[in-house]
Amino acid sequence: IFTGECGDCRHCHSEESNMCDLLRINTERGGMIHDGESRFSIDGKPIYHFLGTSTFSEYTVVHSGQVAKINPEAPLDKVCIVSCGLSTGLGATLNVAKPKKGQSVAIFGLGAVGLAAAEGARIAGAGRIIGVDLNPKRFEEAKKFGVTEFVNPKDHDKPVQQVIAEMTDGGVDRSVECTGSVQAMIQAFECVHDGWGVAVLVGVPSKDDAFKTHPMNLLNERTLKGTFFGNYKPKTDIPGVVEKYMNKELEVEKFITH
Repeated sequence: IFTGECGDCRHCHSEESNMCDLLRINTERGGMIHDGESRFSIDGKPIYHFLGTSTFSEYTVVHSGQVAKINPEAPLDKVCIVSCGLSTGLGATLNVAKPKKGQSVAIFGLGAVGLAAAEGARIAGAGRIIGVDLNPKRFEEAKKFGVTEFVNPKDHDKPVQQVIAEMTDGGVDRSVECTGSVQAMIQAFECVHDGWGVAVLVGVPSKDDAFKTHPMNLLNERTLKGTFFGNYKPKTDIPGVVEKYMNKELEVEKFITH
């Protein structure tokens, strides 16, 4: 798994965090995530570790805190995808947004992570799942993941948050942003209903992006949250995600196209 759980730091001991002081991913280092060093070389030159895992290679070396022990009956060619994007989106909805049965959820970005967030909303029993994306070719596929309605910002001459507010009598109950666009992040926050709405940011913005919104949006009791890897602790929680698949709660196959 691209992040880890050492089991000894304050984050690992906390029930509220899934981060780890020792095994936190750093995409700029290109080595083992606990020490930044490479374990591979060719002709004396280091070969770097993609996302600290090098999982495109047939054999690799990772820290033991990055390895989760799962059900031996689980098919690895399918459940391997829970180690990154699927769990990130799924957990953003189930563990962080936590929609109640029948509530409305807006998903910004219908790529793999966004579809996993929609899958989480479907599992939670959301009444309406609204997909927001600039690419209408994604809409038909998203229906398989429970998305019931779609908004393409290009089709409207008003802000997306206003469009969604008009669709939902004041705003959705929950939103999950999975694009990395800071503009989409602002829209995802401002489209939730005042009083109880919760927006969750998943996408990674550019280095110099700044999130800007009026403080009244917070004072009016909207909640903004961030999440990393769906708030799943890698070693502790990922075996449970695999069990959701084994128990036919989570439909992994539809994420695999080829």
